[in-house]
Amino acid sequence: MSTRSLPESATAGPPAGLAFAWLEVTGFCNLECHHCYADSSPQGTHGTMSVGDWITCIDQLAAMGTQDVQFIGGEPLLYPHLKELVVHARRAGLRVEVFSNLTVVSEELWEVFTEYGVTLATSYYSDAPSEHDAVTARKGSHARTRSNIQRAQELGLMLRGGVISVLPGQRATEAHQDLKDLGLEVVGADKMRAFGRAGRGAAPTVADLCGHCADGKVAIGPDGVVWPCVLGRFISMGNVKEASLADIWSGPATRRARSEVEAVHGNLPARSCTPPQFLPMCGPCGPCVPSVAICDPRAADAATIGAPGQVES
Repeated sequence: MSTRSLPESATAGPPAGLAFAWLEVTGFCNLECHHCYADSSPQGTHGTMSVGDWITCIDQLAAMGTQDVQFIGGEPLLYPHLKELVVHARRAGLRVEVFSNLTVVSEELWEVFTEYGVTLATSYYSDAPSEHDAVTARKGSHARTRSNIQRAQELGLMLRGGVISVLPGQRATEAHQDLKDLGLEVVGADKMRAFGRAGRGAAPTVADLCGHCADGKVAIGPDGVVWPCVLGRFISMGNVKEASLADIWSGPATRRARSEVEAVHGNLPARSCTPPQFLPMCGPCGPCVPSVAICDPRAADAATIGAPGQVES
């Protein structure tokens, strides 16, 4: 998907600190999920960012006081230099999460994840193998993902699961329970969102975002483009191969991005349906699991504001 630069307009003030960054190290994926917001596939590439470029980004994030990074794709486990980047990020003092479909995990990566205290996250679509495989467009993907979820549990790794409703009548509730039965303590939920392939050619809009974009977080794509979040990839705030992250983060394009998001979403008090599997640093967040009953942030907020004893999580 092409990106656009924001027009000159009234801008928000300087952004707060940059606490979290998605590092989208590849657009290549072994699956071809119908709802993929990144439009990744076996035809995708690792982009133009070199290993050195990514290491420079990690060093800049650490220097800026960033606390967490999430490696994402595409399928990040198929990026050939993931081990090097994970180890560098951990040694730089960053907490690391890897978001993966968990279909292919090498023994070397299991060792790295265990030794360096890496957390994992994955998407899950159904307790029924055929239904899960229908979403990923790959027969056998359910069996491989479920097996590696069990392996992560056996190794004592922290693993988050996210159930995304994609198909009519999908067994989302059963998928949620299956993950809980496998021992996952954190299981979120979300609906399919109109980005990437799920948009079916429709242009994405700021209104489709959750409202947290560029609010203490950014995403960096395989070609070095900086986005306000992984779903807001149609908004370019700069490129790390042309400017430092600190300059981009404090620059006018970031302020314009925040202004445009705030103009559409306002100051919503909870954003309680923010998809937790994509946005681990967004809060407060009370995911509507397991049935994803309320998906519009404004509707979710209206349903919770003022409710006796309601506690935001």
